[in-house]
Amino acid sequence: MFCNYGQEKRISSFKIIGNKKLKTSYLYKILSTESGIVLDSATIEKDIVFLKRLPAVSHAYFEVKKEKENVFEVQFIIQENFSIIPELNFWTTTNKQFAYKVGLYDYNFSGRNITLGGFYQNNGFDSYGINFRAPNLFSKKWGLAIHHQNWKSEEPLYFENNSANYLYNNISFEVLALHQFNLKNSIDFGLNIFREKYKYLSGATSPSVPLFLNLDKALLKIVYSYNSLNYNYQYVSGFKSVFFAQYVITENDFQNNFLIAWNDFFYYKRLGSNGNWANRLRFGLASNEETPFAPFALDNNVNLRGVGILVDRGTGSFVLNTEYRHTVYDKNWLAIQTNVFSDIGSWRNPGGELSDFFQNKNLRIYSGFGLRFISKKIYNATFRIDYGFSVLNQKNNSKGGFVFGIGQYF
Repeated sequence: MFCNYGQEKRISSFKIIGNKKLKTSYLYKILSTESGIVLDSATIEKDIVFLKRLPAVSHAYFEVKKEKENVFEVQFIIQENFSIIPELNFWTTTNKQFAYKVGLYDYNFSGRNITLGGFYQNNGFDSYGINFRAPNLFSKKWGLAIHHQNWKSEEPLYFENNSANYLYNNISFEVLALHQFNLKNSIDFGLNIFREKYKYLSGATSPSVPLFLNLDKALLKIVYSYNSLNYNYQYVSGFKSVFFAQYVITENDFQNNFLIAWNDFFYYKRLGSNGNWANRLRFGLASNEETPFAPFALDNNVNLRGVGILVDRGTGSFVLNTEYRHTVYDKNWLAIQTNVFSDIGSWRNPGGELSDFFQNKNLRIYSGFGLRFISKKIYNATFRIDYGFSVLNQKNNSKGGFVFGIGQYF
């Protein structure tokens, strides 16, 4: 164990060992530890936490070697992840159409913690996206993200106790500035310009709901993160809070400018040598208009495992996901976890009141169990299978079902 040294102790030599694709010059640029400074355990610990959060790093630790009185060599030892990751997902859509998504991402492009990649998706319609994110592009604290997406999906809209299926198309271009204040606090902010198209496909109709919409919009976006998480391979401990806010500007007869904001709170705790308790609490509100285009969705892949695909919408959302993960197999490159979970959610109806959150008819509870197959050498390579079943208030006769995905659910 490394204790804090007095102010007279200095670092004569600072070395980084074990990195292969991750550029040594980049690491020297972003780390606070360097040769010639006072040996400070708090600074070194912060650098190690920072390294373990990088997608390219599976694990990192340090060693201190005494060279002579009050003079020390510090070594950072890095174990890298394989960071070029193919993406493959498959599922069924609202109309039972088989869907798949394929992509390829490099989470350490050019060895400088840059994410670059894209995807193609077919769910009966063709979609694609291209993403670039460089947190340290300009300096240790400033970076840039650019995203382009052409997304199509068949989605249900709910109105007057009826529903209809629409082809939804979103074509967007987004530019964000990225700023890291310190190890725990960061902010992303910028502009998204997009076009939304809705085209009626099937189901109920209403004079108040158009059969076709073509809307040009823009949104101002801000994301503020507080992150004190600490990683040890598949185990996570600590607290994280992420606040999202978007102001959408539009001019049409069916929607006004609106604000949407939500906060995700995460809490993780190690339990024994093999256990991990994980929690996510989300609370969000949007401008409360009575519209079938309400922004918060009730969905398998977003909030309640087993509930179904886009089974409802609202202008407010309260969701608690809690699960216990237990590692049953752990070797050099592979870990297997079992988990038991409960997902609890309530919604504010479009045009409704805050009291909607407390009405029994809007409350959904799903519980279940699952498996995680985790590669300890490939970033985010966790294949998950969950089965969720209804404990309270089935929606659209959904008694439960399987949910598949890549990466932990939260």
